[in-house]
Amino acid sequence: MILRMNRWNRRDLYWMFLVAIPGILILLSLGSWQVQRLLWKTETNQYRQERSQSDLIVLTEKDINIPEMLFRPVQVSGYFLHHQEMFLAARSYRSNPGYHVITPFQRSEGDKILINRGWVPVDNRNPDTRINGQTKGLVTVTGLLVSGNTPGWMTPENRPEENFWFWLDLPSLSVQANIPIQEYLIDADSSPNPGGFPIGGQTRTELRNEHLQYVVIWYALAICLAGITFLMIRSRKQRRAVEKNDR
Repeated sequence: MILRMNRWNRRDLYWMFLVAIPGILILLSLGSWQVQRLLWKTETNQYRQERSQSDLIVLTEKDINIPEMLFRPVQVSGYFLHHQEMFLAARSYRSNPGYHVITPFQRSEGDKILINRGWVPVDNRNPDTRINGQTKGLVTVTGLLVSGNTPGWMTPENRPEENFWFWLDLPSLSVQANIPIQEYLIDADSSPNPGGFPIGGQTRTELRNEHLQYVVIWYALAICLAGITFLMIRSRKQRRAVEKNDR
C-alpha cells in the first residue's frame, strides 16, 4: 500500500480528490439533468402540438374536464365585458413590447369565463386607442383552452390594485373580474379583430428547447476535465521516470 501511494505525490492526490473527481461528477450530473429536461420538453411540445391540431369542440359547461381539454381548440359564444379588461404585462409580438388583453366573457349558457384576446402594443393599452376592436353584441370566439401558471423566481409580483399582471394567477384574475374562480381561460386564435387589435393566436404551443446543446456542453466538459487529469498525471509520471533514470 505504501509503495502504491508513493507513486502519487501530494499534488496529484489533491488534484484528484479535490478538483478532478468532484468536478467530473458535477458535470456529469448537470448533463444528465439536461437530458431529463430535453426529454420533458420534447414530450411537452409534442403533446401541445397534437392537442392544438385536434378537432374543434363547441364548449359547454358539461364539457369542461380541464386535464382532457388543455390545448384543444374550443369555441364559445357570448358577450365581451370590455369594461373589465385586465392586462398581462411583459408580452412581446415580433420583438415589440406590449400586453395581452384578458377580458371576462358572458357566455350564452349563462356563466362567465376569461378570454385572452391577444396582444396589443404598449401605446394601445388604453381601450380608447383601439375602440374598433371592442366588439359589441353576440360574438363567437375560437381558441385554445389553457390553464394558469406559476411564476418563476425572477417573475415580478402581480399588482392587482393597478390591474397589472405578470403571470396568469387565475384565482386572482377571477376575483378581479368579480366572477367565480376559474381553472382555465381561452386563448383566442389569430382571427383578425376590427381595427387590428388585439392580435390573437398568442398561445405558446412549443416551448423553447435548447437542452441538447447543454447536454453536449456539460458532457464535453466532463470528458475534457477527465482528459486533462489523465494527461497531467501521465506527464508527471513520465517526468519522474526520466528523473529517476538520470540519477
